Amino acid sequence: MPASLTLSATEITTPRLRLRKARDADRAGLIELQTDPWVRLHLGGPRPRGAVEQYFDAMGVAHVTDKPGTFVVADRTTDDLVGVLLIHRRPVDLPGHVTEEGGELELTYVLRRAAWGAGLALEAATAALRTAASELPDQPVLIVTQTANTRSLDLAARLGFRRVSTFEAYEAEQTLAVADLHAFLA
Repeated sequence: MPASLTLSATEITTPRLRLRKARDADRAGLIELQTDPWVRLHLGGPRPRGAVEQYFDAMGVAHVTDKPGTFVVADRTTDDLVGVLLIHRRPVDLPGHVTEEGGELELTYVLRRAAWGAGLALEAATAALRTAASELPDQPVLIVTQTANTRSLDLAARLGFRRVSTFEAYEAEQTLAVADLHAFLA
């Protein structure tokens, strides 16, 4: 599968959400995602607020969603940032692949703590995967998460991903789950 094939959609809507490009008004929410100890519990811990602010000062907020397949997840009514979702190619040099050549599609997501438990991650992921399935050839899509992150593993299972292996990375056991992209066609 050529690594250049990625999601081209720049906005996806659901009944409650809009997956869109980042805007300056998202800055506070993006900083919160990087500095909240609960949100970052299974992502290497919170980042220092000053460093995160300096990053946004230097790069700008819009830079967050420059790469195709990267979205801010926003409340459809208020347009407030709920989280971030990405469908990218998993870098070949990282562990956790299901094909010999690597570079499979990978779904990643992180939501603000206030948005947890409302089904928003499921809604956003389902919409993004359906959009990708309508644009791209059938292929494996991955979720990689710390095995200790039971909430993320439960979401992966609800989405239809099946666990295929575990491996060590970032000083923790990671679980690799896979699904066929076209399983998400509506």
